[in-house]
Amino acid sequence: AWIVLQPLVSMAVFSVLFGGLLGVPSGDVPYPVFVYAGLLPWQYFAGSLTRSSTSLVGSAHIITKVYFPRLVIPVSGVISGLVDFGIAFLVLLVLMVYYRVAPTPAVVWLPFFLLLAVVTALGFGLWLSALNVRYRDVNVLVPFLIQIWMYLTPVIYPSTIIPEQFRWLLALNPMTGAVTGFRWALLGDHLADAQAPGPLFAASVAISLLVLVSGLVFFRRTERTFADII
Repeated sequence: AWIVLQPLVSMAVFSVLFGGLLGVPSGDVPYPVFVYAGLLPWQYFAGSLTRSSTSLVGSAHIITKVYFPRLVIPVSGVISGLVDFGIAFLVLLVLMVYYRVAPTPAVVWLPFFLLLAVVTALGFGLWLSALNVRYRDVNVLVPFLIQIWMYLTPVIYPSTIIPEQFRWLLALNPMTGAVTGFRWALLGDHLADAQAPGPLFAASVAISLLVLVSGLVFFRRTERTFADII
């Protein structure tokens, strides 16, 4: 129930505030479908990042007693979120049927954009989980970081609302590619920002891969100290 209620309540609030009162454009797509399609990959990312960043400290009783590849712990926090995503995605399909919004042929690219969200969550999760072992303030930082990060990602607004000369800044946020790509694959030409992924999207992918590789290196270098510090 919570898996379904969380995005639905968020969708309802954003639809009233941004779609109704502020008139945020969503193209030919009803704003509830527009914002839910953005919330779906975002909430998967936010939940996965929260679980993975605190996973090592939460598993301290296991880490100090049994040896196993520590990488399994943050990875499981990211992978387990796919079950919640699948359930919430069914609600999106119901919304699209209700509002008579048909998916575009580009829907075949949907798994790729979900994979980008997985890679981004895992990359940052590796960094934060390893840092959280030594610096417990990470527990306080992550919720604040996620809250700010959402408003820096085109979840509740189209990317075209940003002046063109500043849109390159969106590419520095790898979740921009995941959210806008996911929405484009589903809704395509009906959107207010209906454009196929281009150079800015490629930049988001590159940054996401860089964070993942550097996170793996940092995690592997510090994992031998986890049992002593934790």
